[in-house]
This record gives sequence, C-alpha cells and structure tokens, in this order.
Amino acid sequence: MSEIAASDIVETVPSALIVLDEDLIITSANRAFYQTFRTSRSDTEGCLIYDLGNRQWDIPALRTLLESVIPHRASVEGFEVEHDFPTIGRRTMLVNARKIFSPGENSGSILLAIEDVSEERTARKESKRAWQLTQSIVDTIRDPLVVLESDMTVVTASKAFLTMFGITQAEARGRRVSELGQHQWDVPALRHLMDKVLPENKPFENFEIEDVFPGLGRRVFNLNARKISQPGNHAHRMLLVFEDISDRKQRERDALTLTNEISHRIKNNLQIIVGLIAYEVRTTPKQCVQGYQSMQMRIGAIAQLYDLISHSSRGGAVALDGYLKEIATSVSASLLGKASRIRIDVKAEPMEIDPERAVPFGLLVNELATNAIKHAFPQGAGRVVLSVRQIGGDIELIVADDGVGIQQGNVAKAPEKRGADYVAIFVRQLGGSILAPDTTQAGTTVTVRFPLHVIPPTSVDGLAA
Repeated sequence: MSEIAASDIVETVPSALIVLDEDLIITSANRAFYQTFRTSRSDTEGCLIYDLGNRQWDIPALRTLLESVIPHRASVEGFEVEHDFPTIGRRTMLVNARKIFSPGENSGSILLAIEDVSEERTARKESKRAWQLTQSIVDTIRDPLVVLESDMTVVTASKAFLTMFGITQAEARGRRVSELGQHQWDVPALRHLMDKVLPENKPFENFEIEDVFPGLGRRVFNLNARKISQPGNHAHRMLLVFEDISDRKQRERDALTLTNEISHRIKNNLQIIVGLIAYEVRTTPKQCVQGYQSMQMRIGAIAQLYDLISHSSRGGAVALDGYLKEIATSVSASLLGKASRIRIDVKAEPMEIDPERAVPFGLLVNELATNAIKHAFPQGAGRVVLSVRQIGGDIELIVADDGVGIQQGNVAKAPEKRGADYVAIFVRQLGGSILAPDTTQAGTTVTVRFPLHVIPPTSVDGLAA
C-alpha cells in the first residue's frame, strides 16, 4: 500500500521527478518528466543520467551537484542549471535533490525534482533590462525626476534629483517625498494634488512651490506629475518632475519691477504736464479754456493708465474694471465739483486688456464720458454709467446716461457729432466699431465693440505660401 501511495503522490506532483540509485542510474521518473523532456519510460529507466537522450544531461553543473555536493549533504534546494537541451532548447532548470533510504538500505537513492524556471528567469532579465533602460532615461533628464509608488514612497530618482537633495539612491529609495531634505516638500496643497493623480488619474502641471532649500537657498520649482502603469499590470506609479524655474521667475520679477518703475515715472511726468496745463488755464482766454481742459483730461486718462501699471502685480495687462474706476474718478475731479448732482458709476466684469490698446481705450472712455457730462444734463443732475463686459470674443464698452437724449436735444449733440473725430480714431485703434445708438431708451447710450485679443495680420507672403 505504501508503494502505491508513494507512486500516486509522485505522479501528482507538477514538477519533473526522477529517482537515481547510488550509481546515478535512473530507476523511475514521473509523467511530468517525460512530458517536459519529451522522452519515454523505455529510454529513461535503467539509463545513466548522463547518457539520457543524446547525452544532453551530461552537464558540468549537474555533475557537480550529484558527485560533489550530494555525497556530503542530505538535501540541496534551489540548485540552478542552465543548458541547451536539443529537444526543448535553452532552458533554466531549478533542481532540488534529496537522499532517500528504504528500510535495510545503507546507500539509498537520490530524488531529483526539476522545475523549469526559464520563463521566469527570462522575464526577470527583461525586467532588469527595462529597469536599467528606464534608469538610464531618468538619469539623462536634466530636471530632477522621481518615480513614486502608490503610497508616495520613492522607487527611483534621477541623478539631478539626488544631487539637489544631496542624498544617494539608497537613502532616497523607500522614503516619502515629504520626508526628504528638511520636510520642505511636506506641503498640504502638494499632498492634495498628488492624492488626485493616482486615484483620479488626473495629471497636474505647473504647480509652483517656493522655499529655502538646504544647500540651494531660495528656489522656485514647477512640479508636473502623472500616473504611469504597465499594460496588464495592476500596479500604478507616479512620475514627478521638478523643474527649477528660479532664474526665470527672478527675471520675470525684475522685468515687472522695471516696468512698474518706468510706468510710475511716466505717470509722474504726465501729471506734471497736467499741472502745467491747469496753470495755463488760469490765464488763458475764456474761449480756449474748454480746449485746454479737454487736453488736460486726455493726458490725465493716460496718466491713470500708467498709475495702474505701476501698481499692478501682473505687469503688462491692464484690469479694465480698475481702469474705468480711475477714469471715472479723474473725470469727476476735473469736471464735477463736490456739490455736483451728476454721478459717474462703473459696472465692469473682471477682464484685462493689453497695454498697447489700453491708451486708446482710456481716451475713448474719457471722450464719451466728458461728452455726456457736458451735453446730457442741462439741468445739472443725472447719472453716467461706464460698463464693460465680454460678448463672445469681443469686449463691449457702454457709456450710457439718463440725460436729455438725442431726440430731445440738439442733433449736433449726438455722439458722432461730439468729438466725432477723436472717437472714430480711438475706435479704429481698438480695431472695433460703434453700434447704432438705442433711441428707444431714455438718455443716450453709446456702445463700442472690439476684439478681446489682438489678431496678428496675415502677411502677403503667408497667403501666397
């Protein structure tokens, strides 16, 4: 019974098994052995293992195991043999050997369990080669780069990253990014963003972090991250790239500081001119006063623009809501006294305009607001509203009053007759157009639309091409 049970056990084992006597003659083998090595029972049993087949088992490593190792040890596990087998090609076999004794035997037999691990070893080599290639690519990237596990621990890092932190690959591997250096990367906003990358598969780009880094001083980094995964593999990792933009940010800040300083000086010079004109108005003939005052307000509108630029943290772009408020304040101060019953209100959506068009925009608003104050309120009371909003790809400027209107007043007071030349010039410089006035409403409403963004003209050569 014991022999039948043992043979049944041997046959159910998935690994190839053979039994050798003390002379290394094969006494038995299981079905898995015959199937793996494509041989038969008659060609196997009673054969010296080295003579099996066409001597494909005459392998130096196997001789070492059977003749040098086994005589001195009762068992051997994980002995690896790599060989070119004529019937199945080059394979890697993992051999486990054990001495077995039957009752009354002194020499005993040798049981060999042979497991084909060729595919596993090949996969391991391919994985190692792929990893080496990946590491080579990572190391050639100029910006610091790190690969993270799903728990945000470091898998590998580029040389630039290691140099930045002054650590080795071994010191970085297995640690969280938030633990590196002096915990300067332990930022709540960064943790929140990184938590979104893996679960929600949402990459993030251009996340800025500024800090004082040991050995580097104050630096600004742009962080970009995205999830990476291998097809067929459920494990996910994250690629995190640190772009050092410290020098670029400093140049931007220097340029902004210079722009603001120049704008401040231009504003001061323009205000000096406004003051000189105001001084001249005192002694100029009455019929010339209106012309001087108009010039004074136009120059004042430009001065307000440069005042806004000098106080702007953005530099370049001009916020229209703030610009309109400055113009309204300037016009009120120039034309309306504290006791005036004429009020100027501003209704503006938050949007910006490029500085090149901000000058004609401000002059246009100034011209239309001045015309309304001068002509719309013969009774000396009323309201002027300056508003801007976005309509599709256009900016819509509206200057409206609740005064006498075009129908009730003199036709010569219509917007196209009041400083028409100036208005037309400013509208043309904005690349816009004046919409037909709405005569169904009380008062006068002037609507101008112009593109939100400047579209560069297409060259003749470009069209020809």
